[in-house]
This record gives sequence, structure tokens and C-alpha cells, in this order.
Amino acid sequence: MNRNQKLVYIALLAAQAVILSLVERSIPFPFAFAPGAKLGIANLITIVAIFTLPLKDSFTVVWMRLIMTTLLGGTLSTFMYSCAGALLSYVGMLIVKMLGPKRVSIIGISATGGILHNVGQLAVASWIAQTWTVMLYLPILSFMGILSGIAIGIAANYLMTHVRTLKDFQSHTQHHSKKSSRKTTYANS
Repeated sequence: MNRNQKLVYIALLAAQAVILSLVERSIPFPFAFAPGAKLGIANLITIVAIFTLPLKDSFTVVWMRLIMTTLLGGTLSTFMYSCAGALLSYVGMLIVKMLGPKRVSIIGISATGGILHNVGQLAVASWIAQTWTVMLYLPILSFMGILSGIAIGIAANYLMTHVRTLKDFQSHTQHHSKKSSRKTTYANS
């Protein structure tokens, strides 16, 4: 994969994430017992980016999505909520992914992201409200985050298994990371 192909791929992932975010924003609120709960459909693209791109590039996809969705109809407060949720979710999914595929599947990684996204957003809400009682809402949102994380993980697993382009990018990323770790091992010897 050359540099131009990688840039186009990053731009396509970011654009897809933005579109999914905008589509989700237009869906009527589905959960009456959990106000503010969203499906988190754009996290599908975040998971694909984590599994098919190096760390720096997958972070670029997340950051571009946050900026573009804010510019296309968000406010400063929505940016703060989205940023806290997305970044905490992203870091958490990366940490869980490091456990390896034998310990945690894509579905588990996605569920982790769903929970942490809610934790990040509630942390911002409690900071804005100047009270930690907002965190009492965490069990309900965590349950919703787990359910949506499982659904998104299943979709990501399907895409990673059946879309040839994603398999090619994933194998390229795995090959590159193994090569880098071998260089580090030799340098430390």
C-alpha cells in the first residue's frame, strides 16, 4: 500500500464515519427509558480503523470524524461530549485489543468502547453540572453501551471477514507491526 492509497483509505473511513454519525443524529430517539442513549453506529468505522490502520492513522480517522460532525451541525457542548466519549472509547479499545485475539474478540473490544464512550460523556456532563450525581445514570447507559457494542462488534466482525479490501489492509497492518516489533527486538538485543 503506497502513501496515496493510505490517504484515500483514511479519508474514506472518516467520510463514512461522518455520514453514519449524521444518519444516527437524524434517527428519532429510540430508547425512552435511557434518554441520551445512542446506537453509536460510527464506532463501526472506528473499529475498522483500529484493525486496519496503524495507531496514528486510526487516530486521524477518529479525530477527523469528531471535527467534521461538529462542523456539520454540532455545537461546542456536543463537541465536548463527543470528544470525551470518542477518545476514551478509542484508548480503551486499543488497550483491550492489545490483550490479543485469543483473549478478546472484536465484539468484546466493541462492547468495551460502548461502555467507555458513555463514561466519557457522563464525566463531561458531571463536570458541566458540577455534580457527580450524573454518574448514577451510568448503569443504564452501560447496559445500552454493551448492547450496542455487541451489535456493532458483530457488524465489524462480519465486515472484517467478508470485505476483501478490509482483509488486505488488516493483513498489511499486521505484517507491518510484526516487522516493527522484530526491529525493536533486534535493536534491544
